Amino acid sequence: MKVALAADHAGFPLKQEMLGLVESLGHQPIDLGTDSTEPVDYPDFAAKLGRSLQAGEAQRGILVCGSGVGAAIAANKLRGIRAGLCHDTYSAHQGVEHDDMNVLTLGARVIGPALAAELVTAFLAATFSGEERHERRLRKVAALENEG
Repeated sequence: MKVALAADHAGFPLKQEMLGLVESLGHQPIDLGTDSTEPVDYPDFAAKLGRSLQAGEAQRGILVCGSGVGAAIAANKLRGIRAGLCHDTYSAHQGVEHDDMNVLTLGARVIGPALAAELVTAFLAATFSGEERHERRLRKVAALENEG
């Protein structure tokens, strides 16, 4: 699977670590920046990552900022992006299985690299269930998105 990774300056070091992990898990990482700890704006990188998924260049994304909150908010403004901020492995896999989450958002100032690795591993190993009740709920989410 192609996995886009992006981060702001606060998330840059953690993103760098996750690039290697994604590859070691057998996936193809796509690094969308940033490339240093020089201050940048997280919405720019959330947009890059989201547009990469919208264009079909990647199937999933991992987005990292200081808290993970701002990046999740920005990413979720893009049609078809379902970003979830996770701090536990249950949410990281259940978000995919039930909600077809396609972007995992991480807070580099909140969690450490060991937990981030567990979250990324769970996120990438999960698959959407396709159960009718989950499909029905996603149609409702899409309707809300279209109303906005």
